[in-house]
Amino acid sequence: MTFRLRAGKRGLELRLHELEAEIMDAVWRRQWIEFAVGDVVTVLEQRRAIAYTTVMTTVARLHDKGLLGRRRDGKRYLYAPKVTREQFLQATAREVLDHAVGGHAAIAMLAEKVSGASACELDELEALIQKRREELGA
Repeated sequence: MTFRLRAGKRGLELRLHELEAEIMDAVWRRQWIEFAVGDVVTVLEQRRAIAYTTVMTTVARLHDKGLLGRRRDGKRYLYAPKVTREQFLQATAREVLDHAVGGHAAIAMLAEKVSGASACELDELEALIQKRREELGA
């Protein structure tokens, strides 16, 4: 899942266009396991007028980008999120760090951030490091 970063944007819109971000926000907030385009239209119409075809095209684009899975249900598709909001935001943070500062500089920034971390945050970081060591067989 690789996306172009959008300069001057924050949150979901850093990697998604406005309507894409709005749709994914609706999917994640409602914790939909599976949904149809009509479900999304119903939610979006509470805030503004929007064409069914516009939503259908955008949902299909989110499928093409790998954020949504889909299956045929008669004449329509049913969609399902392939990633959680947290997974998406973590991937975004990794991509931003990799593009902005690269590996070693990112580690240096992390070390600087750790200097002000709480004991709980340090425990979480230690657990992540231990998990990675186990993955590497070290």
